[in-house]
Amino acid sequence: MVVLGIETSCDETSAALVADGRRGLVDIVASQADLHARWGGVVPEVASRMHVERVLPVVQEAMEKAKITSAEIDGIAVTNRPGLIGALVVGVAAAKALALAWNRPLVGVHHLIGHIYACYLAEPRLVPPFVCLIVSGGHTELIYVDRTGECTVLGRTRDDAAGECLDKCARMLDLPYPGGAHLERLAEQGDPQRVPLPRAWLEGSADFSFSGLKTAVARYLRQNTHEIRREDVAAALQGAVVDVLVEKTVAAARSVGVEAIGIGGGVAANRTLSRAMADAALAVGIRCITPLPPLCTDNASMIAAAGYDRLIRGEDDGLGLDAAASAPLPRASSVEGT
Repeated sequence: MVVLGIETSCDETSAALVADGRRGLVDIVASQADLHARWGGVVPEVASRMHVERVLPVVQEAMEKAKITSAEIDGIAVTNRPGLIGALVVGVAAAKALALAWNRPLVGVHHLIGHIYACYLAEPRLVPPFVCLIVSGGHTELIYVDRTGECTVLGRTRDDAAGECLDKCARMLDLPYPGGAHLERLAEQGDPQRVPLPRAWLEGSADFSFSGLKTAVARYLRQNTHEIRREDVAAALQGAVVDVLVEKTVAAARSVGVEAIGIGGGVAANRTLSRAMADAALAVGIRCITPLPPLCTDNASMIAAAGYDRLIRGEDDGLGLDAAASAPLPRASSVEGT
């Protein structure tokens, strides 16, 4: 089965073709990063208008590169929640139009579920149960994937997402947009021990909190104006975020007795995080799956992979499919270990 995936939840317009749910054929991404850089962040109205211009050309380019015609596409999957509502509406409308024109089934995909399926694309032999950390500019969530593939949240941020904290602190350090990648490069030149920054452990909980860390960075910059080494601040900030993400993820995986950890979302492309997670997991006998950077950031391959599992079961949301800006995954009430 060949599935066309469409992703427009934020500022990336992406279309991809995936075969049999695990084999990516092609993924085209039209980024708006340069456009939004002038404002230092994504402007929703601008993002939506750019999706309108780009979504169908991106689909066409994906089909041409894969040398696949509409007759060879068996179904369509599109991100329909959560995200910027205007951006989501554009992707859903395009998917509906193609489903109607080609007479193909259509399924909506939760954006966070898509990030989990990026792990399946990275490791096609991955079998649940496992724990997946989704960490990005908008999300920081620890998700338990049970034996049936059902997903529930073990812990999530109570305030800022990890990527949001990194991006806002990068702006304080006068780094270009998008800040995360620039901050990572700057941190490689710094000494994290020179800047004391807190870690919010939230003992007894799998939840996260990064607002205090952001405040601590702002306070340090205000109080040390004449002796600031930006690279040291970047290294200390990155270290504080990575320490908490790694320790709480590995602890959650051990508590539910799984043998694998996955990482998804834009911040998962951070090499310091991926190396630290792999090392910590290996130390306790747990496998760690981290997709390559193109599968960590918003992409349509993960949406197509997630949609495949619904389509293969004969599901079809049809032309009544709607979009939603907010759609939190359910909390795990109890989790049985393996």
